Amino acid sequence: AVRNFTLNFTITNLQFTADLAMPNSKKFKSTEKVMYHYVDPLLQKSSIGPAYIGCKVIAFSASFPRSKKDRDDTGVDAICSYRDVPSDPKFNRVIVYHELSNMTNGITKLGHYSLNSQSLYING
Repeated sequence: AVRNFTLNFTITNLQFTADLAMPNSKKFKSTEKVMYHYVDPLLQKSSIGPAYIGCKVIAFSASFPRSKKDRDDTGVDAICSYRDVPSDPKFNRVIVYHELSNMTNGITKLGHYSLNSQSLYING
């Protein structure tokens, strides 16, 4: 069986613009590609790695309430999939959270992006 989990985090140095809210826009598609480039290898290296199928960005969002301090913040919401078969590792969101935290320097770095260290959320 294929199972999903959600992955949410906030990038603090990617300014949210209206075109990031439109899944068919060039900006959405190019930013989504960059997310895959950074997120995919991390999940492949995690404990879920052998069962990991992939992630799809479902939304980029502005952080609310808006303030001067966080106008460069953009939320990322993704749905990730993995195979749930007896021979594959069991998905444990707490373990995957800690692995991603370690691989992102304490939830602060994702490639050339900076992350809000309080923003990582995994549910599944």
